[in-house]
Amino acid sequence: MIWLGIETSNSPLSIAIVKDGQVVEEIVQNEKLTHSVTVMPTIEELFRKAELKPADIDAIAVSEGPGSYTGLRIGVTIAKTLAWTLKKPLVGVSSLQVLAANGGNFNGVICSLFDARRQNVYAAVYQATTLQPVIKEHHNSIESLLEQLQQLNEPVLFVGLDVDNFKEKIMEQLGDQASFVSSSQALPKGSKLIELAQKQPLPIVEEVHSFVPQYHRISEAEANWIKDQKKGQ
Repeated sequence: MIWLGIETSNSPLSIAIVKDGQVVEEIVQNEKLTHSVTVMPTIEELFRKAELKPADIDAIAVSEGPGSYTGLRIGVTIAKTLAWTLKKPLVGVSSLQVLAANGGNFNGVICSLFDARRQNVYAAVYQATTLQPVIKEHHNSIESLLEQLQQLNEPVLFVGLDVDNFKEKIMEQLGDQASFVSSSQALPKGSKLIELAQKQPLPIVEEVHSFVPQYHRISEAEANWIKDQKKGQ
């Protein structure tokens, strides 16, 4: 079975093609270029290198969020368009779980997070061996997250490029309880995305129409609109 994986949930980009559980081609980059410009050329490059045609794939996996509104919209839109055009099933996977999959055989729990600005984060905590959620995906303050992690009383491995933004706070609160992955492990990988997608049942092709990103927070524009509506009541 041949999978195409598309990971655009934040500034890094990763596209992978996996055949029968083996990585055929994968690109992981952190050049902070606009995904709308880079995703399709990268997909085309991977197909050329793999000597495959888009019609050869059997399914598509995409990071469904949380993360950057723009990045998620671009990735999901491209994945949906390809899935419907090629008549292939589309499987969404949590972008936080994709990151957590980089944690390997850590003896404890894995916390993946993205900076949501204003000292807030998108975060989730997983059992390292099973990647089952211990603390589900949520949007909250970094202080609240660290309090929850402290109460777990387990070693915590932090994963994600944005972890550096909070490293001082993490060390102040958790001390030796906290560990950190290397810079290469902090990047999401399309192959990990596919690995997780393969564990899910394949949906019917028609379900692509109802597939939407999982933002876990309304946009600032939506929040301002709601605030304005309340003022007008």
